[in-house]
Amino acid sequence: MTDSVEALQAALQQKEREVAELRCRLSAVHHSAAGAVSDAALGSDAAGGSDAAGGSDAADGVTVVASGSDTSTQGCPHSGSCSAATLSHGEVLRYSRQLILPELGMGGQRLLKASRVLVVGAGGLGCPAAQYLTAAGVGTLGLLDYDVVESTNLHRQILHTEERIGVHKAKSAAAALRSLNSQVDVHVHDLVLDSGTALDVIAGYDLILDCTDNVATRYLLNDACVLSKKPLVSGAALRLEGQLTVYNFKGGPCYRCLFPSPPPHETVTNCSDGGVLGVIPGIIGSLQALEAIKMIAGIGEPLSGKLLVFDGYSTCFRTVKLRPRQPSCAVCGDVPTVTRLVDYVQFCGGRPASDKDSDLHLLSPEHRMSVIEYSELLKTGEPHVLVDVREPVELSICGFSHALNIPLRELDKPESVSAITAALEARASARVVCLCRRGNDSQRAVLKLKVALKDSTEVLVQDVAGGLTRWAELVDNSMPVY
Repeated sequence: MTDSVEALQAALQQKEREVAELRCRLSAVHHSAAGAVSDAALGSDAAGGSDAAGGSDAADGVTVVASGSDTSTQGCPHSGSCSAATLSHGEVLRYSRQLILPELGMGGQRLLKASRVLVVGAGGLGCPAAQYLTAAGVGTLGLLDYDVVESTNLHRQILHTEERIGVHKAKSAAAALRSLNSQVDVHVHDLVLDSGTALDVIAGYDLILDCTDNVATRYLLNDACVLSKKPLVSGAALRLEGQLTVYNFKGGPCYRCLFPSPPPHETVTNCSDGGVLGVIPGIIGSLQALEAIKMIAGIGEPLSGKLLVFDGYSTCFRTVKLRPRQPSCAVCGDVPTVTRLVDYVQFCGGRPASDKDSDLHLLSPEHRMSVIEYSELLKTGEPHVLVDVREPVELSICGFSHALNIPLRELDKPESVSAITAALEARASARVVCLCRRGNDSQRAVLKLKVALKDSTEVLVQDVAGGLTRWAELVDNSMPVY
């Protein structure tokens, strides 16, 4: 019995050696036979054509060409005549725990070192993604973010610290990454990504990670990656849920294949409005790094044509099959109509390509009042009904004790309208003032109530511009800001 077990183990070890040798030979194929070549390049066949560097067929997926590679040293790292080639002794020791993985090995680590990855957004998704890519040993890591570190970032954006509040996020994250792995070349892009800058920035990288939180940038990055023939790893996190997929890879769909047109503004919620548990973007960002490593090293099955959905409530993952690449797609289709980058703010209905909250302008001036005007209204004691349209969970943070709390989502229900009408009658008033956190939902509330109270022609419905945030800034700085 012992002899048979030992024989089985020996046979298994022999197979593992054969697989490792085959991987190394395949890895060598990815490297240029010429002496010195250009920087690493990745390709995808979603937009057709071939890679700009290395002459590889985009249909074969990701190809990383090592700068200055020497095919004489690209044999099997497990054979006696083989050396570490482009990896130093220190790097071999540093990455040893992943080097001994048959799926990665020396060949995969060389590909990581030769790769150039751009992380767009140094926030909740970008921080863990960049951290693990840096730790894994990518050769060049780009960080693009124009924003500065705020205290509200620190519960989820783990590369930033209290000492770096006010520092540009890309610079803050770069400092943390350089202290983690000085062998990685970290590039900082402290700018707003738009149609005038995107192609130039992306040109210097092989693989792009979309770690942003707004629709306009998603379309911009998608189109730029298709036009540049670069794969795009896209992540999203909100509340206790997260999503992840890979676009424009090996004939898979791009973002426009799934969403030809941007969604209505009122259906889009970001972390600032909807909230997010800090660990959720940590999970999704880490998985974005995993997808990038898999594509660079040529291991596993990337999430092309599939959507990974994470439910933090039940700690459950599931994978959903996406529609395939659409021949009619405007950017990656057979006859594309989008052949250059456009104005994506205009394309998305005038919403800034920014994770910051934008101020809506839905009302005419007579239906708005400033926080100073509302402060004067309180001082005069003029009868009115204040309707706080925030969610109940937000009331425990701050608010006005005299307000009637009716969440925006319930405002047009008959019982809500009846409650407001009764409050008006009780106070002998014909004035309703809507209040929210920042002054956007309150405008939506006014529009709803103008319809719901249309039979009450004498009722004036207004909102407080800037909401509680502006109130705390200009009237009462003891009011908590969140």
